[in-house]
Amino acid sequence: MDAPPEGEVLFHVADHIAHITLNRPDHGNALTPAILKWFQQAWRHIAEDPAIRCVLITGAGERHFCTGADLNGVNQRGGVGVGLGRMSEDVGLTSRHNNVWKPTVCAVNGMAVGAGLHFVVDADIIVASTNAVFLDSHVNVGMVGGPENVGLAKRLPLGTALRMTLQGRAFRLSAQRAYDLGLVDELTEPGELLATARQIAHDITLNSPHAVSLSQQAVWASLEMPYSQAVEYGFGLVKTQWHHPDFTEGFRAFAEKRAPNWKTD
Repeated sequence: MDAPPEGEVLFHVADHIAHITLNRPDHGNALTPAILKWFQQAWRHIAEDPAIRCVLITGAGERHFCTGADLNGVNQRGGVGVGLGRMSEDVGLTSRHNNVWKPTVCAVNGMAVGAGLHFVVDADIIVASTNAVFLDSHVNVGMVGGPENVGLAKRLPLGTALRMTLQGRAFRLSAQRAYDLGLVDELTEPGELLATARQIAHDITLNSPHAVSLSQQAVWASLEMPYSQAVEYGFGLVKTQWHHPDFTEGFRAFAEKRAPNWKTD
């Protein structure tokens, strides 16, 4: 995996957690084409590295999580820097775009706008500080509110998702309201955000990586299936785990009152 462009993204792995920090605080942690390309490489690396069991994504500073595409760069280029392929080919910002089944905790430290909402709606768990705010500005600049907005409609009441989409920057969803509506899973004071997100990520890394991955797939797939079909699909994944070493190891560790030794490859 190449180094992040000019330090604009910080990446390190500690205690089985891949920490990713958008690091352009003077530019609202906005995204450039180089950052998009880096994320595509990063997710391939994350998928292939058995030492990584969870991902934590946040932004530098306390004002902005991610304000979407760098509009100054878009204006200079005359485009957003992506082609005409599929999401995984042209955007590839998130685990869902790249079909990577390792949990993501999103720590929203400030304003999340436009393409920055990709990280939010595709995260498994969303933690936000009380100063966070969510808005979508696609229509304000002549763009279509598409994939991120579909994700919002999965996690918010339809009317709220449509207000964000159609009113643009005139409608701002506060952290408290986002928490009340279920978009945010944990609300913290700014100084407690990262500690809370790290604790959640740490708790996840203690569990069977294989069981966690299959459980993720069961829940996410249910959003696209009728209930009975989703239950059958989930039960199929349950049976798959019966043949994995972690299934036996989990019961043995419980009986022996010790920490499990999970299979990591």
